[in-house]
Amino acid sequence: MANVTHEPVKRAMNRIRELSADEETRRLAFVRERALRDEVSFLNDAKREGLQEGEQLGIEKGEKLGIEKTARNLLKLGVLSNEQIAEATGLAVDEIAKLRIEDKH
Repeated sequence: MANVTHEPVKRAMNRIRELSADEETRRLAFVRERALRDEVSFLNDAKREGLQEGEQLGIEKGEKLGIEKTARNLLKLGVLSNEQIAEATGLAVDEIAKLRIEDKH
């Protein structure tokens, strides 16, 4: 790099040398670099947390759909009361009644 002949590059390199010689400028550069790394870290943590929350919501929704499907299958059998299906699935009796109405349509 010492053999650079392009004048703008020479000026930039001289400016870098000047700034590097100043302790306060080096300290400020260090602080800025650390702040940028912290920001990236915080963003990565937030992204990871968001993904985990989304995954958990997906699991919960899937479980709910599976329970509703089981309730619908039990309703199709036609041998259990709403209360019995509610007991078997953990759904509320009014939810079973709503599913029974939906399945009739």
